[in-house]
Amino acid sequence: MKITIIGTGYVGLVTGACLAELGNDVFCLDLDASKVELLNQGGIPIHEPGLIEIVARNRASGRLHFSTDIAASVAHGDVQFIAVGTPPDEDGSADLQYVLAAAKNIGKYMTGFKVVVDKSTVPVGTADRVQAAIRGELDARGAEHAFSVVSNPEFLKEGAAVEDFMRPDRIVIGCDDSASGQRARAAMKLLYTPFNRNHERTFWMDVRSAEFTKYAANAMLATRISFMNELANLADRVGADIEAVRHGIGSDPRIGHSFLYAGCGYGGSCFPKDVQALERTAQDHGQNLLILEAVEAVNNRQKHVLGKKVCDRFGQDLTGKHFAIWGLAFKPNTDDMREASSRVLVAELVGRGASVALYDPVAMDEAKRVLALDIADAAALERVRFAQSPMDALNGAEAVVIVTEWKAFRSPDLAKMKQLLKTPVIFDGRNLFEPGTMADNGFEYHGIGRSVLTRT
Repeated sequence: MKITIIGTGYVGLVTGACLAELGNDVFCLDLDASKVELLNQGGIPIHEPGLIEIVARNRASGRLHFSTDIAASVAHGDVQFIAVGTPPDEDGSADLQYVLAAAKNIGKYMTGFKVVVDKSTVPVGTADRVQAAIRGELDARGAEHAFSVVSNPEFLKEGAAVEDFMRPDRIVIGCDDSASGQRARAAMKLLYTPFNRNHERTFWMDVRSAEFTKYAANAMLATRISFMNELANLADRVGADIEAVRHGIGSDPRIGHSFLYAGCGYGGSCFPKDVQALERTAQDHGQNLLILEAVEAVNNRQKHVLGKKVCDRFGQDLTGKHFAIWGLAFKPNTDDMREASSRVLVAELVGRGASVALYDPVAMDEAKRVLALDIADAAALERVRFAQSPMDALNGAEAVVIVTEWKAFRSPDLAKMKQLLKTPVIFDGRNLFEPGTMADNGFEYHGIGRSVLTRT
């Protein structure tokens, strides 16, 4: 099939590359000329395991193309995926300007039937606005071309996006019941046939329900994270081990083990903005989502937990103190720093006079960019050093603070760590280590919700 992907961010690039891998002829459009040039030269603008190999293979085969040519992109694809960004607006709602601009371009240049797929995460009712934008352009041209707008939300985890796309646990598609809608359904069924050979993974529904499903899924996952973080903070006070609690409740099949890990808050491009956008949608319809308001408040507070633990141990004034921070990206296997907990921690520590040495396996360049924006005080920014390795970060530090659960941090040389640190103190924001093991090796250990096991 001939497919056009509008936007080459996480969703668009992964979708385009993986559909090309399945044998489709894919045209990827992006208005950022520098990004398109990078892609055409064999690079990719994001860190996503396995993606660069798929892009290279399908570019070489001629099934994957990158361009800034809008007219050519509309002419190419019978199915047009809109996969542009929907950043949060000032009021928390999803900013749809890029989605609607893409829709207008389709209406401006289309010359025959098109299936227009909303792949971006968009609020309920967006398909209606996309349809109106396309129809407005067609009317301005006096054209009568048929089309149908379909909702096909993505369920890709950063760091595992290729695997998620190629081995989906579900495919959600929303179509309407019109003749054009049924024509679109047939096209989408054909496109996704390779994923349904072993068993049917596609869930067909109306368009608004499909739009709602994406937000509901992310809101539920964010709720589980904030719920466990709130319980972890209470566990520290009452003398319970949140890891034991996690195993205890996760064994209940009605609850399950996923997304029950306590930590220092969620970040990234999805959960924060999607929770806010769903709250805003509810407000627009005269309803307050009290649970999600609490989820967001708990998460914002949780990002300060590590800073509080450091201050409780070393004092409120950290002038002259030096700390190592392991992990900067909001999660492993990505360089994404959006809403990352590390940004809050670094700003708080240097704001209290400390100096910090930072290390992340892949997010160093992005961290340099965003921290320069976060820390306006030039003198404070000078106290931020980017280390060459995890051990390099430890040299002379009062303590190491673990923010991202990279696998590379799970089995460190404890003897060398103890030798390099000024004081053998670990603040483990992701509960990577067992408190007893750390104590046996001479470390003062502070986890999340595990104070009952901490021995100093």
